[in-house]
Amino acid sequence: MNFLRKTFSIVAKPVIQNYLRKERSYSYRGITLKILPGVFHPGFFFSTKFLLSYLENLDLKNKSLLEPGAGSGLISFIAEKKGAIVTASDLSEQAIKGLEYNKKKIGSEIKIVKSNVLDQISAQKFDVIVINPPYYAKKVTEEWELAWNCGEDFSYFSKFFSSLVEFTHSNVKVIMVLSEDCDIFTIRNIAHQHGWKLEEQIRERFWWEWNFIFECVRV
Repeated sequence: MNFLRKTFSIVAKPVIQNYLRKERSYSYRGITLKILPGVFHPGFFFSTKFLLSYLENLDLKNKSLLEPGAGSGLISFIAEKKGAIVTASDLSEQAIKGLEYNKKKIGSEIKIVKSNVLDQISAQKFDVIVINPPYYAKKVTEEWELAWNCGEDFSYFSKFFSSLVEFTHSNVKVIMVLSEDCDIFTIRNIAHQHGWKLEEQIRERFWWEWNFIFECVRV
């Protein structure tokens, strides 16, 4: 499996990255989005569809839902279609620009906030928080890396879990997708340090790699 991942990194990733240097469009279940260069493309990676398949079984009608790091916004727009009252945030200027464009194009009413993790989200309690986080322990040096890198010291997760309690109530569902390609052990430890634990709900192998849906639960 490590050989396959390494081969993908050498051969396929550069091809995909080159393809994503141009503006693209992507359609999923009746929603067509413009994907701007540098924004995480939901069609090329398994995590977005995996999260969406999990959300299919949740009743989101009239639930307040937050998607930090929304990227293209596909999850947010689908959640709104299922009846959720949605706030989508991102730190990337490109992502915000794309979210605003797609919101107008499809006639959405989601709230869009430029935010560093949860820092700029106004104080409120959400019913559902859905997150497909950046998880590579590398420094962010360019804007497009915000979708991939969480900082050499996993600072993204420290910031997320240290603030999370302010946005949750006792019945909240905090849903996170991770891959075996990241350091789940370290992320679990960071969550625990801030009073949260990651409870695995489901796992699925896409090609050579296991992906996991966790619910983050108060310890």
